[in-house]
Amino acid sequence: MRFVSTRGEAASVSLSQAIRNGAAPDGGLYMPETLPTLDLAELDASQSLAEFAARMLAPFFAGDRLEADLPAICAEAFDFPVPIVTPDPARPGLKALELFHGPTGAFKDFGARFLMACFDRIGDPADPLTVLAATSGDTGGAVGCAAEGRAAVRAVILYPKGRVSPFQELQLTCWDDPVQALEVEGDFDDCQRLVKAAFADRALSDRHRLTSANSINIGRLLPQMAYAAHAALRVFAETGVAPGFVVPTGNLGHGFATLYARALGLPVGPVVLVTNANRTLVEWHRDGAYAPRASVATIANAMDVGAPSNFERVAALTAEQAAVRVDLVDDETIRARMKSEHESSGYVWCPHSATAVEAWARLPDSDRAERPWIAAATAHPYKFAEAIEPVIGATIAPPPALAAILGRHAEKIEVPAELAALVGALGGESRAAA
Repeated sequence: MRFVSTRGEAASVSLSQAIRNGAAPDGGLYMPETLPTLDLAELDASQSLAEFAARMLAPFFAGDRLEADLPAICAEAFDFPVPIVTPDPARPGLKALELFHGPTGAFKDFGARFLMACFDRIGDPADPLTVLAATSGDTGGAVGCAAEGRAAVRAVILYPKGRVSPFQELQLTCWDDPVQALEVEGDFDDCQRLVKAAFADRALSDRHRLTSANSINIGRLLPQMAYAAHAALRVFAETGVAPGFVVPTGNLGHGFATLYARALGLPVGPVVLVTNANRTLVEWHRDGAYAPRASVATIANAMDVGAPSNFERVAALTAEQAAVRVDLVDDETIRARMKSEHESSGYVWCPHSATAVEAWARLPDSDRAERPWIAAATAHPYKFAEAIEPVIGATIAPPPALAAILGRHAEKIEVPAELAALVGALGGESRAAA
C-alpha cells in the first residue's frame, strides 16, 4: 500500500513514511493511493476492538515495516472498553458510542495511543521525533498522556489561551517528560497555523525531526475508522440494518474517518456531521463553496475550528462517498439539549456529544424510524463539569482515570502566536511553572 498527497505534487510513500511525515511535502494530506478491498466476511463484530482493528487495518499496513507490529500496536492502543449504550430506553433507536473510557476521557485517546505506538517503533531514542500537536481541547491531553515516558518521541502541545476548560488545561499541562505544553496567545486556528509554518520551514523540521499528532496524520485516522467500523458491524449484527452515524466534528478527522469506513464497504448508513456555531462546514454543504473563517469560541470548545484541515480529504472523495448532512447547533441549544436529556433519562452528555443528540432529534421522523442511529459520545462530561453542572443541576463525579490527573503538577510556557516563539520553545528554553 502506498500513500499519496491530496494535492498531487509529492511522491507516494509507505505508510510508515506517511505517519512519520505527518503532512506531505507539498502541504497536502496523505490518502491511500487506492481504496483498499476488505473481505467483510473476515471481519467479526464479536471480536475485541484490538483484534478487529488488527484485521481490518491489515491492508493499509501491507508491505510496510510496521506490518508485523500491527497486532501489538492495536493491543497497546485499545486496552479500554468501547460500549454502545441506549441512553434513553424510551428512544431505543438512538445509541451512544461511548468513546470516553480511555485514560484522558475523550475519543482522541484512540488515535493518540495508536500513533504513539507507531512512533515508538519508527523513531530512534538517540534522535527522537518531535510531535507538534495543535489542540482545541482534547487532542493535546491524549497526545501528552500517550507520549509520557517514551524514549523515541517527544511531544510539544500548543493550545489557545482561555479557550479550553479548566480541567482540559490541567490535562494539557500535567505530563512529565518528554512532553511540553505551550499556551498560545490566540485561537486554535493560530495554533494550527504555527504548526503548519513549522513544517514548512524545512531546516527547522529536519533539525527537530518534526511530525504531527493532529488528525492531519493518517496514523490518527486509521484507528478512528476501525472503531466506527466495529460499532457499525456490532449494531448491524444485532439489527440487520446499517446504522446511521451522527458525528460532532471540528477539524473533520472524526467525520472523515466515518465516511471512509463507509467507503470501504462497512455497513455505515447516512452520516450527519454536526458543528457548533462555527459555520464553515454548514456553508460549504449549503452553498458548495469551502470558505475558511476565523473560529468562534463556544461551550463545545474542542469543535471550535474555522478552517478544518481534513476538508482536503473529504474533497478527495467521490460525491457518493462524501454524501453527508451537515447541521449546526449553537450554545443555547446545546444547553437546552443537555438539560432536557438529563431530565428525561438521567444521562449526561458533554456539550460536544449533545450536538449529536440535537442533530438526531432534528431528523425527519421517517429517517429516525427506518434505522438505528449511533451518536458519537466524544468526551466524558466531567471534563466540562463547569459548563454542564449549572445546566443540569447535578454534580458530575470524575471517573478513576480523570480523578488520577487532579493531583498532578502542571507546567506550561506562555507564547505569542509567532513562529519565532515556537522555534525558541523547540530549541529547549526552560519550562515555566503554571
